[in-house]
Amino acid sequence: MKAMRLLIIIAVGTLLTACTGLPEGIRPVKTVDVNQYAGTWYEIARLDHSFERGLSDVSAEYQIQDDGSLKVINRGYSTEEGTWKEAEGHAVFVDENRTGHLKVSFFGPFYASYVIFRLDSEDYQYAFITGFDRDYLWFLSRTPTVTDKALDDFRAVAEAEGFNLDELIIVDQSRNRP
Repeated sequence: MKAMRLLIIIAVGTLLTACTGLPEGIRPVKTVDVNQYAGTWYEIARLDHSFERGLSDVSAEYQIQDDGSLKVINRGYSTEEGTWKEAEGHAVFVDENRTGHLKVSFFGPFYASYVIFRLDSEDYQYAFITGFDRDYLWFLSRTPTVTDKALDDFRAVAEAEGFNLDELIIVDQSRNRP
């Protein structure tokens, strides 16, 4: 009975931490100034996933909490339903050095990697994000639109890092434009 309990504990622990690693060969940025990172970011491009399927005008707001963690509010417009969808989560840095490796949860104790692998470290105007593997990819910007050059730079970096961009979605941000 003790052996079975130990196996269950190990299995649950593995499931709870399996998605918080780094993709092979991807390095998070060395330092993130949480005060500069906080605020609203607009999703410019992404690889599609069920939790964002059909959403346009996607944004993420990061709010610093008293304990140093971040409250995350993701918002997007469902064109099919004609309504705004919102999800609230919680993110924490994986290490005390505040590298660009965080873990984020929208569902209780289940965390997933949030890896900032490129960041405009001077002005914090753009960020390239992945998850625990290369199936996850986002281009975030402080503005709802970016130049063609910025999008081309994102594509070039993502391809050089081994991402398959065949399914890349350029996010419609028309409801977020002034």
